[in-house]
Amino acid sequence: MLVRSRLLSLQFVSLLSPPSSKPEPFILSLRNNIGSSACRSLSQDVSAPKTTTSRPPSDTTRFVRDVLFVPPGVDPDEVSEDMVLPGSNIVVGPYAGDAKIKQVEFVKSSGRAKDCPKDHRPEFAILGRSNVGKSSLINSLVRKKEVALTSKKPGKTQLINHFLVNKSWYMVDLPGYGFAKTSEAARMDWSSFTKGYFLNRNSLVAVLLLVDASVPPQKIDLDCANWLGRNNIPITFVFTKCDKTKGSKGKRPDENVRDFQELIRQNYRQHPPPWIMTSSVTGLGRDELLLHMSQLRNYWDQ
Repeated sequence: MLVRSRLLSLQFVSLLSPPSSKPEPFILSLRNNIGSSACRSLSQDVSAPKTTTSRPPSDTTRFVRDVLFVPPGVDPDEVSEDMVLPGSNIVVGPYAGDAKIKQVEFVKSSGRAKDCPKDHRPEFAILGRSNVGKSSLINSLVRKKEVALTSKKPGKTQLINHFLVNKSWYMVDLPGYGFAKTSEAARMDWSSFTKGYFLNRNSLVAVLLLVDASVPPQKIDLDCANWLGRNNIPITFVFTKCDKTKGSKGKRPDENVRDFQELIRQNYRQHPPPWIMTSSVTGLGRDELLLHMSQLRNYWDQ
């Protein structure tokens, strides 16, 4: 099966190709010979010293390294198509384990990063723009309707909320950013303590940065991603609302995902961060996201 079919039959533009006014569709397949403009663009970006003794990587190896997220324990030369999670660029490796959520309990809400739990269990922070579907995704992951409060008022979450999963790791619901109907001073306070959490939380495995796929790329999401990247905080992009057949601005979710990736690749030309498409309505990507989290967690916890 082609990787393209594993990506829900989407047509993506190569992350390696230079931007153009009319991008050509790119078939994401390990069986294809990637020797055209994508490979030429890559050769222009790589600044490795020229040697006459070392053997250059194959086109497929370059493709794997520069398009797919290859986790620890996986040799890029040994990646096969059935190792790629559907609807994502994520390769499954040897650290992937039991991803089933059997138990979840609310532990505490913290107004300051220093007040968060101090038991050093691994944790995943869930962050996104207000109304991105953050609470709905959390409820979908744990298969419970009201673990995280779902509200029609964007910006309802105002604290750092820790949920203990399987008595072994935390899922952390962070305040949303964007158009929350609160005072400007309160928003500044939220931004301050949220950044303090990121910079001082040694038990943080990764940030799940939620991006609404039903709308075009938003500058505020790109700014957040760039800030996390500059501070060396691991990111997984989780595209939400991918069940919608057409976005509110006229484009389909897969087109908005493609546009977002083209912008992100400007800062991640090599070693791209993992991304996955989800829907809390249909359950799309739920099991795959949990499996991805399990391999990150197990590697962190070794």
